[in-house]
Amino acid sequence: MDPLDPLDPWQRLLAERACERLIVDFVHRLDLGEPASVAELFTADGNWEWPAGGRRVEGRESLRQYFGSRPADRLSRRLMSNVLVTPTSPDTATATSYFTTYRVDGYDGGMVPPGPPTQIGHYKDTFRRTDRTWLLASRTLFLPFGGETPRLTP
Repeated sequence: MDPLDPLDPWQRLLAERACERLIVDFVHRLDLGEPASVAELFTADGNWEWPAGGRRVEGRESLRQYFGSRPADRLSRRLMSNVLVTPTSPDTATATSYFTTYRVDGYDGGMVPPGPPTQIGHYKDTFRRTDRTWLLASRTLFLPFGGETPRLTP
């Protein structure tokens, strides 16, 4: 084991995989599950922030309310890529991941003609292991490309 690296290779691999899983689970819950349930992926004092948009949401209940308030008629699909997790200790890690979001409001079923993405950006995350479970401690959104969510017309 490298004396400058506090993790053995197996600990590192397991931490990286657990954190990658959280990143993907987050977007699956937003797109295909119950958006409010993303709060369960955060530590009790976890936060989600978009500095350029002036938004910061702290604590599981606030996160549940924030993500659960998305329009019921919103259809979205997010693509995650370039996920780079860096364990920083046996119980902490950081990550950067890129995302592309396609979404429309006014969805009532069926297939929607494809359009351009509404957002392209990246997340900077911190993770903390509590007991034996890895959770998001913070998630910060950086959005260099973004626009209004289109509304489908009947």
